[in-house]
Amino acid sequence: MSSAPLQLTAAAATHRGRKRPTNEDAFGFSVEHGVYVVCDGMGGAAAGEIASSLAVDEMIRLMSNRTTQPLNDVALDAIQCANTAIHSRSQRSAKLSGMGTTLVALVADDAHLCVMNVGDSRCYRLRNGELEQVTLDHSLVEEQVRMGNMTPDEALRSPLRNVITRALGTQREVTTDVFEMQPEAGDLFLLCSDGLTRELSDLQLTQLLLQDEPLDQLSGTLVAAANKAGGHDNITCILVRVETVPGS
Repeated sequence: MSSAPLQLTAAAATHRGRKRPTNEDAFGFSVEHGVYVVCDGMGGAAAGEIASSLAVDEMIRLMSNRTTQPLNDVALDAIQCANTAIHSRSQRSAKLSGMGTTLVALVADDAHLCVMNVGDSRCYRLRNGELEQVTLDHSLVEEQVRMGNMTPDEALRSPLRNVITRALGTQREVTTDVFEMQPEAGDLFLLCSDGLTRELSDLQLTQLLLQDEPLDQLSGTLVAAANKAGGHDNITCILVRVETVPGS
């Protein structure tokens, strides 16, 4: 991090949207332990809700018990433990077979900040008025876009746009993308499920994030905007702001 001491503040909001009967998203964070997580579950019956909740609970629990181990190592172990917990649970019940969840997490301590993801839940960083997508979607259409086989507009219209290529719990092992970040005072990070980004463009997100509102109000504004735009899926977001420690 920068030489001046920094601190993080956060707020979150979630909604089942206007089309879904239940909310299979889950989120959790602990400012004290420097962990922020959003998950988007998938599976029949209540399986998606179980998978996403298991992932969040495991991540928060293990990060909260961290002692002197390196931040990234603990976070990666926590994600693998969450993967194992979901996969094991799905193997014990036919009703839960095949359940899984996406995950996007931000973890931080006094010396490091990194973002991790599996699936198509995203992290963005707003810095100096410019929005940057930190994570890469593990989805069929986005991978085709990155290879040049599909345009972004074609991806938006594709009937395969809901197909993800990586998730927690669907296999015994999972590969997690890790993005090391150098935070600056004033940075605003957005962690969200695809229920937000399917409804709002990057330009719309930027305009909303630039509003001068407290974080708890701003997170609600984002969810309300996604609902107004259609609300076709569950919508969840966590906002994490980097600030200079007062008096430093």
